[in-house]
Order: sequence, then C-alpha cells, then structure tokens
Amino acid sequence: MRKFVTLLLSAALAACGSAAPAAPKAKPAMWKLSDPDTTIYLFGTVHVLPEGMKWRTARFDQTVGQAKELVLEINDVNDKAALGALYKRLAFSPGLPSVLDRVPADKRAELQAAIERAGFKPGQLDAMETWAVAVTLGASMYAGMGASSDNGVENQLRTAFKGRDIEGLETTEQQLGYFDVMPEETQRKLLVSMVDDMKNARADFQKMLAAWSSGNTMAIARTFDDELKKAPEIAHVLIDQRNANWVQWLKHRLDQPGTVLVAVGAGHLAGKGSVIDLLQKQGLKVERVQ
Repeated sequence: MRKFVTLLLSAALAACGSAAPAAPKAKPAMWKLSDPDTTIYLFGTVHVLPEGMKWRTARFDQTVGQAKELVLEINDVNDKAALGALYKRLAFSPGLPSVLDRVPADKRAELQAAIERAGFKPGQLDAMETWAVAVTLGASMYAGMGASSDNGVENQLRTAFKGRDIEGLETTEQQLGYFDVMPEETQRKLLVSMVDDMKNARADFQKMLAAWSSGNTMAIARTFDDELKKAPEIAHVLIDQRNANWVQWLKHRLDQPGTVLVAVGAGHLAGKGSVIDLLQKQGLKVERVQ
C-alpha cells in the first residue's frame, strides 16, 4: 500500500534528497487520445524523484512544446501556508490513542524504530490521525532515499509550462480527503503496511523507477495489481473511483479543440482498470506514442 501513498505524495509532504542515476535509454510511457480537432497526450509520472535523474526524451520535449495546456492531478501547491493549515486541519484530532497502540503488539517495535528514523521523538505523532502518520513516515522514507517532489515530474513540468495554462484534476484537499474519510481500521492497515514495506523500500523504489523510466507498463501493472489484491477497499477509493472520474473528464475535454498534456501517476495508466484501459473499452482511440 506504500505505492498508493506514493501516488498522492504532494509538494507539501515530501522533502528533498541526493542524486541517483536514471535507467539507460529512459523512455517513460506516453499515449495520445485524439479526435479531429483535439489531441490529449497522457503521460505517466512519478511524483518524487532523485535529483539529477534523466527521463525526458526528444519525443516528450516535442509534446511539451506542442501542448497549450498542462493538466496535473493537483495544481494548488504554491501557497505553502495554506497547504500547511489544510494538513493541520485534516491530519490532527484531539483525544487519539498513542500511535504505537494503533498497531498490533508485534509491530510496535518496528513502528517506533521507523518514527525515530524519521526524526520524531516518542509520542510526537500521537496527535496525528493514523493515515497522516503513514503519509508522514512515507514522505520521510522517500526523502531518506534521496527522492523529492521538488525533483518530481510534476514540479519539472510546472517549470516547463510557465506562462501557459496549468490546471488540476483534483485539489490537495480532495487528495488528502481520500485518506481522511477512510475508516480507522483501514487507516491502521495502511500504517502497518507502510511499516512492513519499509524493509525493502529502497530496492522496491529502484525497481519502480526502472520500470517507469523504461516505459515497462506491464511491470508497473503487475506491481499495482499485487497491491490492489492486498487492499481492495483502499484501491477502490484511491485508484478505481479516481480513474473513472478522470475518464469522464477526458471525454468532456475532447469537446474542446487544442492540444493538452495530462500528466498523472503512472499507476493510473497501466494495466486492467487503468485510465487507458477504460478509455479503450469505451471505444475511444488511444495510441501509445512513447
């Protein structure tokens, strides 16, 4: 389930890190959805990346040059004070039990170690809702591996599209709200999964980067299929519902002429039930162009 958290890590939650090499001949997957007067390029992203990772291609840069508009999952990330206030409002609640008491007894030592590695003192996260503890530890984990939203695809694209229209499919409040409305039992399952996944996090992240940068959508789909089977109730909220919403948005966007680049998390575009799959099942022409 750590991969679901990765999908939603935003600039307000992730920190910066150090350099790491890209996979050879990087060529992340990109598709084209079109009708006679509209072209929508669909590009799968990774929200947090190591500094200096090379992933852009001549074909991708050509697409960036052609597009008049950029559409991301979220685009309300500039007001850091507002984001901080939003996170505080959603992530903290009075009268919560100790974080350690929210996981099974055999997981408490691992959770305590993870909290300490993230630089927090005992009890410092007790006022956080369980989902927020998982997201906070996830952000710290990726920062420890040298991955940052500052280096992520979305942040680089915002710079590339400066002076052009940039929109968001969702708001940060919506994204955090997906976690906030989860039942406590599901939030605790998410936290336990985060702790378990930390053991192999670095190797898993490198595999994910290699699959993404090489455009290996089959590998991405297999990874996310495994996660979906572990937590269908979380997948329904974070993946299935959002994919369906975005497909409807894309269908409506075809009614407006022009060229658009839509960049969303790579897991949303790979495999069965993905945005690409749903578009094709509805008879729309989707062509892979990278």
